[in-house]
Amino acid sequence: ASGDGGPALAAGPGRAQVFTTVVDTFLEKLVAAGSYQRFVSCYRCFYKLQPQLTKSIYDQFISQLQSSIKEEIQEVKNEGNLEGLFSSLDKIVKEAKDREEPAWRPSGIPEEDIRSTMVPYLLKHRSHLRRALREKEEENRKVAESVLMGRDRIAELQQLIQARQQVWQ
Repeated sequence: ASGDGGPALAAGPGRAQVFTTVVDTFLEKLVAAGSYQRFVSCYRCFYKLQPQLTKSIYDQFISQLQSSIKEEIQEVKNEGNLEGLFSSLDKIVKEAKDREEPAWRPSGIPEEDIRSTMVPYLLKHRSHLRRALREKEEENRKVAESVLMGRDRIAELQQLIQARQQVWQ
């Protein structure tokens, strides 16, 4: 029922297998609830006249009831793609076990839901932006120092040029 038969069985039965077990248990209890004794008590007059025929009718009824219910369940499983959904859900649960942070659950109040989701993200983003800003400010400070040193050097060279020009003249 689980498909691959490997890891899902090692970790426990998959949801599809559990669903199949639940359906089978339901059928067993349904048949037990509709026991032959109850059937006979409902059709006592007929049972007194033909006990073997009553038993045969009961057996056919139960057999057709079980097969009809199984067909309906299988049709629902096929139409709803329950096998695929169950295996997908098993996969999500398996992946969620490895997560460190808790899963998000809606509270029913959209403002709180969006706040609880966005605030941690925005705080992390703000921290990243502040770090980037500090790096750029440090970079700009170094460039400004370099520019000032360059200007000082230019001023020194201009003075040197003027001094040599005056000596030349």
